[in-house]
Amino acid sequence: MNPQTASRDEVRRFIVENRPVRGHWVRLEGAWRELRAHRDYPQPVRELLGQAVAASVLLAATLKFRGRLTLQLQGNGAVSLLVAQCTDDYRLRAVARFDEAAVAALPAGGASGETFRRLVGADGRFAVTVEADERNTRYQGIVPLSGDSLAASLEAYFSRSEQLPTRVLLAADGERGGGVLVQKLPQDAGTDESQMTEIWKQAEHGIEALSAEELLHCPVEELLGRGFAAHDMRLFRGTPVQFECRCSQGRVTSLLRALGPDEVRDVLREQGAVTVTCEFCHRPYRFEEGDVEALFEDGPDMGGNSTAVH
Repeated sequence: MNPQTASRDEVRRFIVENRPVRGHWVRLEGAWRELRAHRDYPQPVRELLGQAVAASVLLAATLKFRGRLTLQLQGNGAVSLLVAQCTDDYRLRAVARFDEAAVAALPAGGASGETFRRLVGADGRFAVTVEADERNTRYQGIVPLSGDSLAASLEAYFSRSEQLPTRVLLAADGERGGGVLVQKLPQDAGTDESQMTEIWKQAEHGIEALSAEELLHCPVEELLGRGFAAHDMRLFRGTPVQFECRCSQGRVTSLLRALGPDEVRDVLREQGAVTVTCEFCHRPYRFEEGDVEALFEDGPDMGGNSTAVH
């Protein structure tokens, strides 16, 4: 394994040589700070959001597709909704909705598991949606939010939806987000089962031995050296990750047309203009009276029927 100078925002794949064990590692710095620049999240929400963003990159890295992957958490806790999206070429964005009073009431210095459960609530769910461009197909897997962390919920997702033994570590703070995911792949016929079991146990123990602090600050070569000291590893070249919102004037125009002329004109009369603000990047799109009339001059259905800014 040849150490390389790592970029500050990248995802990298690795494998155990000649064994059906693979993994991905991601670290985010500039992209993570840029994503948060449009909204000030309280520390517990910020950390959960950062973990979800890292998780969305790791999930996208395990797939071969062209399109976008959406990780969504819904619950009855302090965070009612969290959405993190990552495209096949690792352009990401994310947003969280939360109850400020409920977040402020979280005990300072509480155990991480307790904080997670109070953030997501007792009846939350974890959904992964993949929208592939090639055949305009859509796949969605939904599992309950389980365990005492987002990483545990992600492991449960792979166990139920993909049937792949998976271990995950996620971390985030005000400056960085990061994650590592290791999977045991189906083994070839004739593989020594007891040897494979031992290798997988070692991989699990290696992940468990890493701390959040190490994940956020140590070079990936050092992390893999600690976690897989007894095995030959191959670390592949990294791929850049960047923040990018996909909102546009055209998408907002389609949204307003889908709402219909009566509803849009009612807003225009009440407010003097129609303003739509993107939840992800907080960019405002303003439509004056002439702009609104131009939207519907050829009929309310012109330009598509999308009902959301994505």
